This record gives sequence, C-alpha cells and structure tokens, in this order.
Amino acid sequence: MSENYTWSYENNDGTPMGELAMASVTFPTQADAEAWLSQEWPTLADAGVQTVTLRRGEDVVYGPMSLSPAE
Repeated sequence: MSENYTWSYENNDGTPMGELAMASVTFPTQADAEAWLSQEWPTLADAGVQTVTLRRGEDVVYGPMSLSPAE
C-alpha cells in the first residue's frame, strides 16, 4: 500500500499550523510534493509559516526545513 506525501507547517515557535488550507494538500510522489513547495513557499512564508516538514504517511521524510531565505 502506497502512502501519500504531505507537508506539515510550523510557526516561529514550532507550533503546528494545521489550520492552513494547504495543510490538506497530498501528493503521490516526493518529487510532486517538492515541486509544489518550490512554487508555493513564498505564499506559505507570507502566511507565517517558518518551517516545513515532509511526511510520507506518519513518517518524517525530512525536516523541519526553514522557509526563511538564506542571508
């Protein structure tokens, strides 16, 4: 059984931001999830998201990863 990929979102103190409409977006592959994030990260950052974590089902693939641009 294949599990979908999802992003979880946290604010600056690490609190989950599950109330975002984007929280329910699922992807069939890791590449699809990463392509979506590469386009949507500015919108997420504007909504107050500080870090994201990629999950496959309940398992963490990687993260948390900052959305702040490198200085």
